[in-house]
Amino acid sequence: MSTGVVIVAAGSGKRMGGHRNKLWLPLAGEPILAHTVRLFASHQDIDQIVLVVSEPDYADVLALLKAENLPVTVALGGNERQDSVRNGLAALATSCTYVLVHDAARPFVTKQQISDMIRQVQRDQATIMAVPVKDTIKVVGASGFVEDTPARESLWAVQTPQAFRMSLLQEAHEAAKKAGKLGTDDAMLVEWLGHPVSVMQGSYENIKITTPDDLWLGEEIMRKRRGE
Repeated sequence: MSTGVVIVAAGSGKRMGGHRNKLWLPLAGEPILAHTVRLFASHQDIDQIVLVVSEPDYADVLALLKAENLPVTVALGGNERQDSVRNGLAALATSCTYVLVHDAARPFVTKQQISDMIRQVQRDQATIMAVPVKDTIKVVGASGFVEDTPARESLWAVQTPQAFRMSLLQEAHEAAKKAGKLGTDDAMLVEWLGHPVSVMQGSYENIKITTPDDLWLGEEIMRKRRGE
């Protein structure tokens, strides 16, 4: 039984406001991307890593991986995140039984959380990491007026990694491609296929670095974890 991970790093990071992929921004003096890849490469239960990147980043990623001596397969991304994940799945070994899908911009997931998720996906075949929302959520229409206020107790903010039986996620992606279905995450495609998805509680520190404020918060998380 083999477990792989597809790390998605093919985005442009436009909300960060820079001219280059945000994953090259320094976090504690090193690129965000390096922190994320290094974490999975050092995990004893991960057998293969596929890093999905954009064409402009390809050469720089290869140079980083060589400098870090990280055993990672590199695949090119597609037009949508969904296309990038599908390309990553195609690059995994056929012996892969379970697969985790992770955003490269989330460098703060812990090794223990990864281990817990692998155990849970072996039981449930599809599982996601999420945290209960802290704020009241409003559904706002195109007119700018509130249309609904869902019960906060039932709302969870989804994180990555998400984990699946490899064959199940491949089936979901292929079915979605044929049907022209575009999901906001991989779990949505598995749900659409009719398979239940379990939830494992994550951590509020497992942030996705998207804006300059997130980068500042990321530095604070790093200092906390170093005991500074």
